[in-house]
Amino acid sequence: MVKSGLTAAIFMFALFYLTSSKLLHPRFLVLTALVPVVLLLVDLFSAKNTSFKSGLITVAGVFYVALPFSLLNYIEMTIGGGEAMFYPWLLAGLFFIIWVYDSAAYFFGNLAGKHKICVRISPAKSWEGMIGGAVFAVLMGIGNSMLFEVLSIESWIIVALLVVVFGTASDFFESKLKREAGVKDSGNILPGHGGILDRFDTLLFAVPAVFVWISLVGNF
Repeated sequence: MVKSGLTAAIFMFALFYLTSSKLLHPRFLVLTALVPVVLLLVDLFSAKNTSFKSGLITVAGVFYVALPFSLLNYIEMTIGGGEAMFYPWLLAGLFFIIWVYDSAAYFFGNLAGKHKICVRISPAKSWEGMIGGAVFAVLMGIGNSMLFEVLSIESWIIVALLVVVFGTASDFFESKLKREAGVKDSGNILPGHGGILDRFDTLLFAVPAVFVWISLVGNF
């Protein structure tokens, strides 16, 4: 199922790229609905004697990881005069906020993290770290409004707050997954750093939330 899941993830990313670039009509996005069906059918008729649970895990994993990365295609594109144009600065601003939030939350959590948010899931996460990170994320959002005028200052602040709320939730979710699986790291590519997934866990929930917001304020 690993190969099937990887194939499905690549297909989803390519589909979102083609539709965001106007190389395909947006109606082709309905093909995304076939991804879980195909994956479950592959699992059903697989020669390997695997449980049905493995197929469901693959489907969940594809949408958990591939969907946010696929949506990045829309965040880096803007529409002008009916044409799709590559505009990386909105995406750059989003990543600036994520990096600043993660770094500041880690710093303030280590410096003054006494009140834990949820010890059962992630004993290292504290309210002090989250609040300190949120302050710097908002400041970065304000800075983005001066650097990248594609969003107003109010929208950039909302993007920063969405990163704080949904990014923190994503971090906890990923920690919960590792606890349920009984592993310390999500992979072996970056040993000692929690695994490769830990480098991107904040954006996995934050990107869909930000995508919805900037779609509502009319940037697409």
